[in-house]
Amino acid sequence: MTEERKYAEAGVDIAARSAFARGLPEILARARRPEVLSDAGPFSGLFRLGNGYRDPVLSASADGIGTKVKLQLAAGRLDLCGPDILGHSVNDILVCGAEPLFFLDYIAGNGLTNEQKRALVEGVANACAEVGCALLGGETADMPDVYAPGEFDLAGFIVGVVERDAIIDGSKIGPGDVLIGLPSSGLHTNGFSLARRALDVANGEPVEETRRRLEERPPELGGATLGEALLATHRPYAREVRPVLGWIHGMAHITGGGYRENVPRVLPPGVTAVIETRAWEVPAIFRLIATRGRVSAEEMYEVFNMGVGLVLVVGPDDVEAVVDAIPGAVRIGEVRPWTGRPVELRGLD
Repeated sequence: MTEERKYAEAGVDIAARSAFARGLPEILARARRPEVLSDAGPFSGLFRLGNGYRDPVLSASADGIGTKVKLQLAAGRLDLCGPDILGHSVNDILVCGAEPLFFLDYIAGNGLTNEQKRALVEGVANACAEVGCALLGGETADMPDVYAPGEFDLAGFIVGVVERDAIIDGSKIGPGDVLIGLPSSGLHTNGFSLARRALDVANGEPVEETRRRLEERPPELGGATLGEALLATHRPYAREVRPVLGWIHGMAHITGGGYRENVPRVLPPGVTAVIETRAWEVPAIFRLIATRGRVSAEEMYEVFNMGVGLVLVVGPDDVEAVVDAIPGAVRIGEVRPWTGRPVELRGLD
């Protein structure tokens, strides 16, 4: 018995991994930029920043998509993982005004087939191409003693660039500014541990049962299946927001922690963001989670985006122009002098 066969018996098949790696250059080629100087294979990716910037500042972020992967795996939709991690990552650097340059993915699991791995990487590459971001490389790790058979996780690391004098850091925010909400596509990539428990899906039952439950069509969803509502991918906002960046004083990506954790991250001292929760219609999937899980309105807004994935802060004179420029944008509140807390959510009762 060769050493390679012993390794395969331990859960890591080098031959299969090598076969998968041979297909990576073709996948990565779908998401290239002229600045990329390396193909798949070297120990690190190479990216030339070039001379097109006056005073460039790099912006970086790392994240994952949490337990949503359990639903994607059960539904056989690993191609959706890439758009999720890209949407999340692009938005995280967008809030400072950065343009995405390149992305690296990290896939770790136990027993994924080469077809499943390819679906994951292709999903990332296609999502990168959609936003003009290079997929510079990544890592696929077989970890049989860490993950249960058939399970995996996906994380990513993104790097973007913004001119130093164009950084959006919230320092221009002041009383009288207006909060504008951009609609989310659903849960995005946060709160799935609570959602799975509330809806009793991917909550410890066999995969076949999870797949059956995802096919349920609750009347509240207007004909959509539970799976369609839960698996809607994380919406990236860069294309819509970039044309109006010059009018924006601050942005908050509504991810884990909801409004009370994310909005204060962009507020300067001495102000309070007052959010009128009745200013927009909360999507049905959130109402279903709250009802079935008996989750209070207070907690729902602490966990989920509740239908608003990105909050823009703009001066009162620019509100109309920004709302007109971005489909679905709606005024959801305003900035006021300090009231004793950074965020006030009104209309929860």
